[in-house]
Amino acid sequence: MKMKLAVTVVALALATACSTSQEPGAAGSASSQATASGSVSAELKSAVANPARSPANTVRDVHRHPAETLTFFGLKPGMTVIEIAPSSYYPEILAPYLKATGGKYIGTGKAVEAVADQNVWGPQTYVPFGRDSGPLAPAGSADMVLTFRNVHNWMWQPGFLDKAMADFAAALKPGGVLGVEEHRADPRPETVANGRSASDGYVSKATIVAAAAKAGLVLEAESDVNANPKDTKDHPFGVWTLPPNSWTAPRGGVTPEGFDAAKYKAIGESDRHTLRFRKPA
Repeated sequence: MKMKLAVTVVALALATACSTSQEPGAAGSASSQATASGSVSAELKSAVANPARSPANTVRDVHRHPAETLTFFGLKPGMTVIEIAPSSYYPEILAPYLKATGGKYIGTGKAVEAVADQNVWGPQTYVPFGRDSGPLAPAGSADMVLTFRNVHNWMWQPGFLDKAMADFAAALKPGGVLGVEEHRADPRPETVANGRSASDGYVSKATIVAAAAKAGLVLEAESDVNANPKDTKDHPFGVWTLPPNSWTAPRGGVTPEGFDAAKYKAIGESDRHTLRFRKPA
């Protein structure tokens, strides 16, 4: 199943993924989600439906579309997958899936408490990742690197985004995939405040593509499976005004008079890029 070992598997993955790719603006349409959903494997459906998953995570599935997102990225049995800065959300899906299919889950940072029980979720390896960290894995050993809603954080430290992308490219096998989900600034520009680009958490597609290209990774396809046309991207506390953070005040501040939390809850989670990059074979 390794991507560089079977050209036919890569071709099939490309054909399937391209069928789910959409132009920006289709915003989570029924057609895009139905197309992706139709190709979701039984093993992945089982991992998503696992009753052991945290209720705090499963309630977010309606916003995060995990089966469709991972299918679009090209997740396959037996892969070695590295997830960058995981919360508990995706490890609860990926670790059992990879255990059941003979693959390997690697996360960065310390083991997340909610998924630390390897008897429940399957084996997990955790490695350091930061501005001064070493390789994520032996060069060319990973089939897939995944990052969910992290890019804006790396933009706030000079040079970190370039370093991160270089780390991902080094870890990936030739033909391997980088899957990126990130809060989408487009069509308006990124905000800049206190010297920080994407200060409100929303990042432009151009920023992500340029950083990936600098590391030698090529944008192969994009999907609007995680788009949200209700997200106006002009919230008082940036993207963190929306669920799941649902801030009601600025960090360290007080709630403004007349603030309507229900308004932001009704929007749901953010409008997001879902981008698939590939390391050239």
